[in-house]
Amino acid sequence: MSRAVFFTDTAADFSAPLAGSSPVELKRFPDGELYARIPAPVAGRDALVMGRCYPAPDAELFKVLVVVGALKAQGAAEIAAFIPYLPYARMDKSVKEGEAVTADIVCGLLSAAGCAELITVDCHFLKQGEGGFSRAGLKIRNHSAASALLAYFKGKAENPVVTSPDKGAAHMSAKAEGGESMEKARGGYASGGAAYREVESLEAGFDAEGRDVIIIDDMISTGSTMVKAVKVLKAAGAKKVFCAATHGLLLAGSHGKLLEAGAEEVVCTDSIVSPASKVSVTGLAGLMQ
Repeated sequence: MSRAVFFTDTAADFSAPLAGSSPVELKRFPDGELYARIPAPVAGRDALVMGRCYPAPDAELFKVLVVVGALKAQGAAEIAAFIPYLPYARMDKSVKEGEAVTADIVCGLLSAAGCAELITVDCHFLKQGEGGFSRAGLKIRNHSAASALLAYFKGKAENPVVTSPDKGAAHMSAKAEGGESMEKARGGYASGGAAYREVESLEAGFDAEGRDVIIIDDMISTGSTMVKAVKVLKAAGAKKVFCAATHGLLLAGSHGKLLEAGAEEVVCTDSIVSPASKVSVTGLAGLMQ
């Protein structure tokens, strides 16, 4: 029996390559609470729900949880969730005593709702890269967009050096022969209401003189790390610098700041829709198998 595929209202484009997929019926009660209904029988069938969880990560993640719970209640056999950008993945450990490890909380919630497997792309806490993992009782299949992002630059970057801006994304630059990784040091949390740690230093550690360079990372949020990396490489004599990331949040005008810093182009996937979304996550090899 074929797998039943459903998608939330923000993820219709994810379902396009999958024949027979259906939108979940989603409405709001007058008080703002969510109404969800599975539009087809699923008893005894495996099911997949597809969700885009940015922007509005709280609301969109809750949608997926409600849909997973509804599928379980309707008797679905094994339920998988495709969430290419997993919110709350950045807090995978406590830096200060008492901090919530939200990566564990989110994975635990998905598992408790009835999700047997999470399918995601370049998950922030999976520094090992692609493969099968488990966290807080949830099975995770992590894919990478690194190869697809690097393929985009063929014909644009000449014999480029590929680097990650820090060791955390070294698995992405390793997709290129001779991939490099820059050395980054973060300081403590900045003052004010935003939870943000300043980048204290960033060094290339390789010869960029006269070379095209592609900087690749799992995400661009405020862009502070990527902007600093572009400036460091341009100061080191790089000819052209390109920026690539799987998830382009592109907050605080970071797209424009990267171009102003000297980047030739900023390229991301469509896990989050932005002007830089030029690579499709649904086209990644083996994603929906």
